[in-house]
Amino acid sequence: MLGALSLAVMDRIEQGAREVIGRGGETPAALVVIGYGQGMTNDTLRRILGLSHSGTVRLVDRLVSDQLVERRSAKDGREVALHLTAKGAATRNELMASRISAVTSLLDVLSPAETKRLGTLLHDLLARQNTSELDRFTICRMCDDRVCTDCPLPTTKGKHGR
Repeated sequence: MLGALSLAVMDRIEQGAREVIGRGGETPAALVVIGYGQGMTNDTLRRILGLSHSGTVRLVDRLVSDQLVERRSAKDGREVALHLTAKGAATRNELMASRISAVTSLLDVLSPAETKRLGTLLHDLLARQNTSELDRFTICRMCDDRVCTDCPLPTTKGKHGR
């Protein structure tokens, strides 16, 4: 049942993303992730999204071509830092609103008490996962960091109690 619900949520999020930017796949996630920390490198983005180096370069090339992302020199001068443009930041905000709408539309059938209970269960389930920092970014690659300010996912494998 959780698998079916997960697919229903992802299908709605994917449809919303296609309506906002006309693309699905990892494109929306890339915009969200780049927006978490301005100055992210291609390699960090590649690891979070689980893409090959060449796949990440092609994805970033599309984002640059669409004027959503720009490349700048990184601090150490050897890498390229990715930054959202003003258009990219606005599109990211639209993606976040679309994502919240997609999830909310599924939860509208629950009472406030049921919604709260589900939230507690989901929080507890996430808090018990065995995750690394990279796992957390991968799992949270479409999360709205303005709404989720206290992520329950532990960030160091083996550090949390069960």
